[in-house]
Amino acid sequence: MLSSKQRAYLRSISNTIEPIIQIGKDGITDGTVSLVDEALTARELVKIRVLKTVDDEPKDLAKVLLERLPGTELIHVLGRVILLFRPNDEKPKIILP
Repeated sequence: MLSSKQRAYLRSISNTIEPIIQIGKDGITDGTVSLVDEALTARELVKIRVLKTVDDEPKDLAKVLLERLPGTELIHVLGRVILLFRPNDEKPKIILP
């Protein structure tokens, strides 16, 4: 579990990054989960955009991703953007306070 200070730090980092994954009208597919998994392995912090064509709420989609990606933490859902974090124990890129 991350502390509120760590979450705030990750949110501040997220202000400088762009979403690298988009969830479209098909919702969360195996391909989407695979892309998010690879991105988390490479970057640790991933911003995902949920397009307006998706009927599901971004918060519900985030819960599905968390269920399918063990060790991943939801940092926040703001509007149609989901921010996920998973630390890389072997080669950490983000050092948390």
